[in-house]
Amino acid sequence: MANNNSTLGAAKASKKDEFYTQLSDIEKELIHYREYFRDKVVLCNCDDPYESNFFKYFALYFNALGLKKLIATCYDGSPIAQQELPLFEEAETEPKRKAYKVEISEVPDLDGNGSTDLTDVKLLLKSSDHNVKAELKGNGDFRSPECVELLKQADIVVTNPPFSLFREYVAQLMKYNKKFLIIGNQNALTYKEIFPLIKENKLWLGLTMNGSNRWFRVPDNYEKTSSLKIEDGIKYCFVKAVVWFTNLEHHRRKEELILIKHYTPEEYPHYDNYDAIEVGNVNNIPCDYNGVMGVPITFVHKYNPDQFTIIGMCSSAGYNAEIVGLPFLGEKDARPLINGKNTYARIFIRKKQ
Repeated sequence: MANNNSTLGAAKASKKDEFYTQLSDIEKELIHYREYFRDKVVLCNCDDPYESNFFKYFALYFNALGLKKLIATCYDGSPIAQQELPLFEEAETEPKRKAYKVEISEVPDLDGNGSTDLTDVKLLLKSSDHNVKAELKGNGDFRSPECVELLKQADIVVTNPPFSLFREYVAQLMKYNKKFLIIGNQNALTYKEIFPLIKENKLWLGLTMNGSNRWFRVPDNYEKTSSLKIEDGIKYCFVKAVVWFTNLEHHRRKEELILIKHYTPEEYPHYDNYDAIEVGNVNNIPCDYNGVMGVPITFVHKYNPDQFTIIGMCSSAGYNAEIVGLPFLGEKDARPLINGKNTYARIFIRKKQ
């Protein structure tokens, strides 16, 4: 891969957005939010139950979490439908090419073994007595009217939305004032539609992944490249800089970043075109500087809104003054300059007194 964006960038260009999250990654993040789910309706609206580990997680832990309802919707023409999938040991025989929804209000002990597990979920989906599965009238797109109606019912949305539609997906969550926990690429922090939400404390990062690299299951029609591997006949794609986006509070939001460095003009040069200093490493934020500082976008992983104020951000050309947050001192170059040379994308912050 040439850079952090090559795989996701290619996915966006070709509209190949089918990155299926591994169950272990879901479990590591969701364990920190258990108290939010009791008596709540959870929606996984980019998730075929026969394919999605998000559905698998919530169905498996339905009773332990105390969920009120679990809703999952499937987009028609799913590229790995009618294959043997991780949720079940045997392939389902009924066609799954059409869009449908699954609504679960209980997971009873259908096999009578004294506990509930995936065997009970499988029996529940097959049972005609419970009627948990129904075909959708439309194609299952999260923007369709019937999927929007399901969204309105939900308390919390948890899924891995299509990369090419990330901006639109988040905008819809905000429109309907939903709690959410979703997966995206770290560079989405710099989107002009996403960064203002970070600045206004309407959206922040989760606890795990932290911009690390992950393997995602992908459909068989993905071409073999250096970023793909095949294990047991299943294709996986290597994706860099993966993060969780959420508006659910967690303990790291209130952890104070310990500052031990001291300011010197030599170590922290002033930008040519902004009234701010350059801090190239988040751990090097000086403890005794109260002016505006430009820090890497990875600062958001350690951002405590009680300790710092986010003023704006400078990234690619086209960002307006409202997003940048600071007036230009000279030539209107999008990225901050030091001795006439471009630096990387920077978030402008100031310590709270």
